[in-house]
Amino acid sequence: MLALRNEFSRRGINVLVNEVNESVEGYFFDSVWFDEGLLNDLAKLNRPKVVHRIDGPIHLYRGKDKEIDDRIFEINRAFATSTVLQSVFTMRKVYEVGYRPVNPLVVWNGANPEIFNLTGRQPFSGNRKTRIISTSWSNNPLKGGDVYKWLDENLDFDRVEYLFVGRASANFRNIRMIEPVGSEKLAEYLRSSDIYITASQNDPCSNALIEAMSCGLPAVYLNSGGHPELVGYGGLPFEEASEVPDCLDRISAHYNLFQNCLRPPTIAQAADAYLACLDD
Repeated sequence: MLALRNEFSRRGINVLVNEVNESVEGYFFDSVWFDEGLLNDLAKLNRPKVVHRIDGPIHLYRGKDKEIDDRIFEINRAFATSTVLQSVFTMRKVYEVGYRPVNPLVVWNGANPEIFNLTGRQPFSGNRKTRIISTSWSNNPLKGGDVYKWLDENLDFDRVEYLFVGRASANFRNIRMIEPVGSEKLAEYLRSSDIYITASQNDPCSNALIEAMSCGLPAVYLNSGGHPELVGYGGLPFEEASEVPDCLDRISAHYNLFQNCLRPPTIAQAADAYLACLDD
């Protein structure tokens, strides 16, 4: 949402934050992550245009908090004129669990192009160790701690080096782990790496994955959530951790092919879609 706000401002659109009044032409609400007192003011307006952005369902990737999903869709029914769902996976799961969003549209997330880009990217070379990176802000076990632990114990670290940025539910012996860092520093780590690995389960539209792809990294990803639709031909899926070494070898052997197939969703595309919701 911060990247989206920056894109709107770049286009000359006046963006207000946490304001509801007659002069505003359209509203963007993010799930339930806002001051619900604003809804009282919104209810007083005459047919406001409200785009409600929804991820999840939250209880699928947290393993709890279904009451938050229930509240999100109460708000959706009462106020939304359009609903943005972050992936086809989200759309499918929302309907499977019985929710019915108002005028739904799938719009993928996008990374801030001023930060996550190819500028200064270090080229791949088969004459050195392959540089692998994973990132996660959460240590929820559903983020893939068991997979990363298996990789820590089974990858050939004479051939690869592995950096994990963030938090994990496992401790590592061979993978180098560092605490979470800001976006600018994270982008530097991504651009100096070769392949991104994500093992998160039921992740609707992983910002971390999009950031890595935007920095030019082919991805090895758990075949779950929105990962397959985001990566397309720019990487390889796995079902079990034991499949990852072969995926790494295949990407390394045809690195330019996989990298050239990367098509990360952009924040400009997202902005176009959000604005179209207000016009429709």
